[in-house]
Amino acid sequence: MDTHYFRSLPGRYRAAFRNYYTLQNLVSIRYSSIVFLLINIILRVLIWVLPVSLTKAQNFPEFNVTNWLYIFVTPFFWGINELLLTNIKKTKKANAGMLVFVFLFAFYLILCGMYSAFIATSDPRNALTIYLIALSVVSVICVFEYDEVIALLVLSEIVFTGLLFMARTDATTMLYDQLMSIILLSGFYLISRYFYSYKASYYLQIIEIRNKNMEIEKAAEFKNQVLGMVAHDLRNPIAAVESLAMMMELDEDLSEDTQDSVGMIKASCIKARSIISDLLEAARNENLTNLELRKTEMNQWLNGIINTWKIQNDHKNNIVLLSGANPIYADINNEKFQRVLDNLISNAMKFSKERDNIELHLEQKGNKVSIKVKDRGLGIPANLLPHIFDRFSKAGRTGLNGEQSTGLGLSIVKQIVESHNGAISVESEEGKGTTFSIELPVT
Repeated sequence: MDTHYFRSLPGRYRAAFRNYYTLQNLVSIRYSSIVFLLINIILRVLIWVLPVSLTKAQNFPEFNVTNWLYIFVTPFFWGINELLLTNIKKTKKANAGMLVFVFLFAFYLILCGMYSAFIATSDPRNALTIYLIALSVVSVICVFEYDEVIALLVLSEIVFTGLLFMARTDATTMLYDQLMSIILLSGFYLISRYFYSYKASYYLQIIEIRNKNMEIEKAAEFKNQVLGMVAHDLRNPIAAVESLAMMMELDEDLSEDTQDSVGMIKASCIKARSIISDLLEAARNENLTNLELRKTEMNQWLNGIINTWKIQNDHKNNIVLLSGANPIYADINNEKFQRVLDNLISNAMKFSKERDNIELHLEQKGNKVSIKVKDRGLGIPANLLPHIFDRFSKAGRTGLNGEQSTGLGLSIVKQIVESHNGAISVESEEGKGTTFSIELPVT
């Protein structure tokens, strides 16, 4: 923490920091004035309730006057403070009137503590606790600039000296009282500047974190733009290479080795297109904050997914839906959530033998809709399970038929599920299969 005992913040931060700490000062004054008012009201009630023989109130006529004064003056400060608080919350800026008000309230509290020390006894050294409390409270609850603290010190010392003359103390007593006052005011200065330094360092950290977050957001946005442009622009040359490979494949005069090479080119193009699609999807799903959701009956929707897979794919795996209730409703984005199910079903098929069942379990558990995609395939090694939802995960493996993995699919699935206020988890055992579980809020 940088200390600012004899200096303020650099000029570029000073105005913004003043706006920040002035709001904090006004909030502190709100509660300090309420507490101070309650203390004086309680003291007034005690004077009324307790017998004079116990309170000795007749011995302290000045206390009776000042108590009433505090009771009437403090609400005045509280009322003005509320108006200034409302103003600064609207404008987000501190003005000279607010700074003067905070200074006057701090000086008011110091005067109250100082005069109470004189009321308790003509020699304030015997009742410095009240004065010390006032100085400590002001130094902690309010933040002041260097020149404001000096002004408070000078004014307090002038008033203290005036009270000593009014008390008609002798020269020796006045000397010692002044010495004690200087010690207290020096402590006030150090404490006040320490808290100024603490809050200034805290504020600078907030500014630094805010700037770093803005830089990260800009970098992430730039990264997504570049990623999207690169992935989009790569599609055309890859499509051209794939078209040439398909044309070459039609040539009956190609040797067997050339045919194999053409087949490798086509397979590489297919893999490249898959990677590009995943990259584009990852970039699009970076900030899924405004998804358009629709109330959907999940039994019917999942059956539609299963029928699409049966029509469009020649896999020999049997996909079945096992439902525990009908109807079950959830709010989903059909297009995005279909990506989730397609990815999970594709993974299940990739690591399952032919004719193995792929089971989709649907049920409602309280206020949650549970969807499970279960296979009886290879399973996932335990050491890979914590990493399967990571972007560009190293947990990606080659399928039973040589299918490649980009390491992006499950991270996209997790993004989409969480954008639906849902959660996804996985359970797996090698040789026995894998179960992905999704939980969504019930509509």
